[in-house]
Amino acid sequence: MEPLRDVDPACIGAHALLARLGAGGMGQVYLARSPGGRLVAVKVIRDEIVGHPEALARFRREAETVRAVRSAYTANLIDASLAAAPFWLATEYVAGPTLARGVAQRGALPADTCRRLFAALAEGLASVHAYGVTHRDFKPQNVILGAQGPQLIDFGIARGVGETALTQEGQAPGTPGYTAPEVLLGAEAGPAADVFALGASMAYAATGRPPFGTGVATTVSYRAVHEPVDVAGVEPGLAALIEACTAKDPAARPELSEVVARCAVRDALVDDPVYVGLGALGEAVPLHEMRTQGPGAVPYGYVPTAPAGTAVPAPPPGRGGRRAAGWVAAGAALAVVGGAALWQLTPLGGGGGGGDGRDGKAAGPSAQGPSGQAPAGQAPAGQGSAAPSAAAQSPAGPPTFIKQTAPNLDDYNPILKQCHNPVGEEPGLGNFQTSVTTAESDYLKELKPGQVRIGFRLKFPLADAPPYYVAVVVKPQHEVDPGGRSTAVTDNRQLGFVAKARDLYEGDETQWKYALYPDDFSMEGDGKRVPAPPLAQDPGGWTVVFRHAVSDNQHKSVVCDGFDSGPQKG
Repeated sequence: MEPLRDVDPACIGAHALLARLGAGGMGQVYLARSPGGRLVAVKVIRDEIVGHPEALARFRREAETVRAVRSAYTANLIDASLAAAPFWLATEYVAGPTLARGVAQRGALPADTCRRLFAALAEGLASVHAYGVTHRDFKPQNVILGAQGPQLIDFGIARGVGETALTQEGQAPGTPGYTAPEVLLGAEAGPAADVFALGASMAYAATGRPPFGTGVATTVSYRAVHEPVDVAGVEPGLAALIEACTAKDPAARPELSEVVARCAVRDALVDDPVYVGLGALGEAVPLHEMRTQGPGAVPYGYVPTAPAGTAVPAPPPGRGGRRAAGWVAAGAALAVVGGAALWQLTPLGGGGGGGDGRDGKAAGPSAQGPSGQAPAGQAPAGQGSAAPSAAAQSPAGPPTFIKQTAPNLDDYNPILKQCHNPVGEEPGLGNFQTSVTTAESDYLKELKPGQVRIGFRLKFPLADAPPYYVAVVVKPQHEVDPGGRSTAVTDNRQLGFVAKARDLYEGDETQWKYALYPDDFSMEGDGKRVPAPPLAQDPGGWTVVFRHAVSDNQHKSVVCDGFDSGPQKG
């Protein structure tokens, strides 16, 4: 950790900088505090490689991967700016030295400590693999020895299933000495390559020496392909496990679950006195006062909001105005609703479909949570429930077009086929069912390519129920600008494109009520309506949210679902 320099900005996004954590080939990493005082690590891509397509793609991939992987062994993504320079991402800050630094300062670790660390890292890699992601650059420099256990960092070249390579032709991904032989010889890096890197990293931890010696990259890589890993002096049982993990044939390497079993740990890593002592090698967080860049300075890469009833001024020239966030453009003034909203969303046309019950497949994926249980606030399907309380009804009449009053964090992961943001508890919807049907999944072939039919209903009727308005929201994975064009912003916090709110009990509540995307959806921003874009504009995961609307400005998510648009035909 180093002090900030005069050339460093005071803030990046909304985060005030405290110190430099380090630098790499991609850029600079800072320690910062969020507006609420939370410590975060902010990585900023270097200006000189901003124009390099591969570097930007790798940086965006890292943000997408960190956001998708939710593990106790990885730091969560807090915020990111990926639409325009300056490009940066902020993750949770984990205090502690890297494994590389810990071994460099302390020396080789005892066999028992190595086994405990081995098991914890194997478990961590397994949790990442469960998301369909391979790290592809696992090494001691990318392991932080945190107080609660090790953390895996730097997913810049991580790959999900089916993703294409970003490395240049003829250049293997990873780091010499930790890159698997098959990858060095041109094969794809799969989970077994991460097992090799784990074994090589533990060889370093157990010996204090690079696993395949030192020298130029080609020499080290040659040894990794043709020579055994260096485990001289290592306790035999631990050496055998390291050698198994670094086998030249990927099929001969053990599964991560076998690695954990062979470590046979009986107590927690965080109780290991050597591991605890390594934590002391970490650096104290600086407590100096946060710097400023003069009165009225705009944070680096961040567009401020304004109090209710005022306009948001254009950012001043320089670093503070280089990021276009959401709807904000130079010279634009946006009305703020309730002191927080930067977008107003209003649909074009009606609420879609006539509730004819043709989509008899009943509830879509949103009827159950990721573990097969009903989401919060929902009883198992088929069980009746009381009607919503009278207190939930709108005092100002029925809602029409709901508007954004806060950032929308609902987000569908097409790999896991579930939403990241849990829905709020909602009484009275014990038999609420939803359905999301794309043209590809429409077995009746009634939908045209690029259309999605979204429906909701009650499986069993409720007697004398007061009105209960449901608004359907469809949110692409990237934000859109006032012209309806997708931006490169990864963390889309816009509400999305909205269909007209409809009363759940309108007519027969057991019949399906539909909205058709894109026909029945639109967004209103900066004083004009924007029709919903085609799915082909933003292939990938799209989020579908069902919101209980008490009024246009009072609504909350009750069910979150989604679909993978994929390549669109026609």
